Amino acid sequence: MEKDKKRISIAVDMDGVLADTETHFIRYYEKETGEKIDPDSMKGIPENEAFPDKTAVQRFVRMPGFFRTLPLIPGGVDAIRTLMEDFDVYIVSAAMEFPLSLFEKKEWLEEYFPFISWQHIVFCGDKRIIRTDYLIDDHLKNLDHFQGVSIMFTASHNIHYSHHQRLNNWEEIVQYFKKLC
Repeated sequence: MEKDKKRISIAVDMDGVLADTETHFIRYYEKETGEKIDPDSMKGIPENEAFPDKTAVQRFVRMPGFFRTLPLIPGGVDAIRTLMEDFDVYIVSAAMEFPLSLFEKKEWLEEYFPFISWQHIVFCGDKRIIRTDYLIDDHLKNLDHFQGVSIMFTASHNIHYSHHQRLNNWEEIVQYFKKLC
């Protein structure tokens, strides 16, 4: 009898990978200030520094409802569903940084990803504890210390970095992982 082959595990970040935080920050900023921000003006700039009011991002992520109302990044739902057919997929978020986000992120996942079991959701403080085979994330602070294969999901704030495998969208991610099957 052939021994079961271990499935490859993939950790997937929420904010900036499944949830479109950039668009949400822009909408919140415009609603608060009346000032329109061109997304192109944010390219290559850390999120906390991308707006004229440098305190805006930290203020928004502490507002009740911010994480619950994040829009989806196109293709994420179908991609996760597809990846789950052949891989062990875990949603991983450093949610402890913003304690109000815990319940909101859980509700958000239940709405958009109801097919993901609670056993495959990890809310943590520091992603260095994650020991999956792959990590898909948009932040270098998480990718740089990851011990498996890191995949940088393209976001405005990371476009000038190239020391991680970069994939630009969910279609590219699905194609990448299909080659491993």
